[in-house]
This record gives sequence, C-alpha cells and structure tokens, in this order.
Amino acid sequence: MKFLSMLAAAALLLPLPAAAQMVQGDGQGTALPGASASQSTEGFAASLVITADPEWQQKWETPPDGIPRFELATEVKPGGSLYILSFVSNPMLDPAGSTQVRCDLRITRPDGSLSGDEHDLPCLVTPLESDPKLVYLSSVGVKFTAEAEDPKGTWTVAITVRDTLRNVTIPLQSSFEMR
Repeated sequence: MKFLSMLAAAALLLPLPAAAQMVQGDGQGTALPGASASQSTEGFAASLVITADPEWQQKWETPPDGIPRFELATEVKPGGSLYILSFVSNPMLDPAGSTQVRCDLRITRPDGSLSGDEHDLPCLVTPLESDPKLVYLSSVGVKFTAEAEDPKGTWTVAITVRDTLRNVTIPLQSSFEMR
C-alpha cells in the first residue's frame, strides 16, 4: 500500500493538495451529508469520507451555497486508490478568532496490525475569517493506493477529532474492503 497524505510530517506520507474551503452543513449536526461517518457533540461536528473519486477536490471547491456530493467507496482493488478525507464544522474560536482542532489518525490492516498511527496532528489550526458553522476540510487526509501485496480483507480507518478549545473529542471510524 502507498499512502499520500496531507500530513507532511508523517514519515510514510506525502502532501496531498488541500484547501480550507467551506460549504453549508445540513444544520442537523452532520458536518457533511452522506459522509462515511459523522458525529457531533456540544455543537462541534466532524465527518470522515472515503471516496474513490480522483476529482474530490474539484467537487469540494464549489461555491459555499452548494453542497458537494462525494460517492462513497467501500472497496478497492490492487492498483486502485481511495481518498480518506476529514471535515469539521463549528469549532470554538479563541479570542483572536483562531481554531485549535487536532486529530489522531489510525489505519488498521485486516490482521489487526497498524498501517499508520499518527497522533496530535493539526487538523484545523488557523484563524477563521468566515462563519465557523460552515464545513471545513481538515488537513488530515490520506490517499491510499492499493498494491497487489497488500492483505485482502477489511481495513479500518479511525480519526479522532479534538476541538481543544471546547474540550470535545469526536471519534470517527469507517472501513473498506481490499479485494
């Protein structure tokens, strides 16, 4: 398996283009409608999306009044790629108007061994000049490229999202099948 990530600091992971684009959420505590996994707690929301769509970024970079629709992926074959994306909505702002959202990312192979395990990554640590209730693409995401020698079976992706200013943690989990 090859990983390309938005996490420049991770040893096995390389940068993927990212943008802090925004889109209206659904107002019901779901950060992004149709996500692989979504949760909200105390007004803070996070979503995990697994898609095979290589044009996910173009779909994301829509005007704020449009909601991008990602085709969710549940399997990948050797040579195929998946994009594992995370989104947040309504982070608390400090007095200067900045967010402090941090994430942990864990990818587990079918045999239970870890393929990736990163902690305390900056997920959305930035000044916000727009409404925090919009949905923001976080900087934690991975491009997974399946290789023939990768183990077949269920791979699990877990992202724990923490709004450190609000002291709220949201665990997200999804999976995909390597065929």
